[in-house]
Amino acid sequence: MAVLRTETPADRLPLAARLEAWGAALLFGALGLLPIDRASAVGGAAGRRIGPFLGITKRARINLTRAFPELGAAEIERIIAGMWDNLGRVAAEYPHLREIRVFEPGGRVETHGLEYIDRAVAAGRRTIIFSGHVANWEIAALAAVQYGVTAAGAYRVTQIYRAPNNPRVDRLIARFRGDRGEYTPKGAAAARRAFAALYRGEHLTMLADQKLNEGIAVPFFGRPAMTGTALALLALRFDCDVLPARVERLGGARFRLTVFPPLPLPRSGNATADVAALTGMVTGVLESWIRDRPAEWLWVHRRWPD
Repeated sequence: MAVLRTETPADRLPLAARLEAWGAALLFGALGLLPIDRASAVGGAAGRRIGPFLGITKRARINLTRAFPELGAAEIERIIAGMWDNLGRVAAEYPHLREIRVFEPGGRVETHGLEYIDRAVAAGRRTIIFSGHVANWEIAALAAVQYGVTAAGAYRVTQIYRAPNNPRVDRLIARFRGDRGEYTPKGAAAARRAFAALYRGEHLTMLADQKLNEGIAVPFFGRPAMTGTALALLALRFDCDVLPARVERLGGARFRLTVFPPLPLPRSGNATADVAALTGMVTGVLESWIRDRPAEWLWVHRRWPD
């Protein structure tokens, strides 16, 4: 007897989106056949060669000029080339994510500050571990799952992420990440799942550097930038340890992951002011990382209003 297959949104994609997904699958497949260091180098070279000529690079130039008005055109272009090198490497490293064992002695990821996670878990505290689109941003989420931020001895990490616009590409990347940990795309459902996870005493990871029109304006490189407040609202509601987790690229497909002490939770008695203060603190931490290594951030975001 024939089995009826339910049509999914990915099956109803327009032809252009399906072609995009097929192209991504072929590209990832080819890169997956290469050793990870070779794949990363190929991705970086392709990014440097192609990226600066793409239309979206105009947004990066505008953002960099706003963030660093003191820099000349040559330095801006150097940062842009570095950004595309990093983005090319990130893309090429996706098929190899399962090979990266973050806590393997002598492995690809040098780690610091894990004691802050240990202390929070030992004290029975919920944690929200945040990072940004710096270096290979998948490393922090990968580390959270592999390290086993746990409650009651089982992996209990909900990871909030921005899904690619193409659902087939999203499913492809999900396979590279593996089946450990819960990845939840941003949106109303993510907010409900995040609330439920913290309510159960579990933990969250999220990238906190993207624009959200429904958020609040906080200073970012000296200019107001609309920023989501979910992290602050949840942290204050559940009294979480808010841990910054920075990823740096040390060269090729090798990284440094640093977990910093928890941010102080503002408790002024004014809930609105406390949310704004904590959101500003998180954004300030991210800005300091980006200033230190501007070529490792994703400058193509429409982060500031025009």
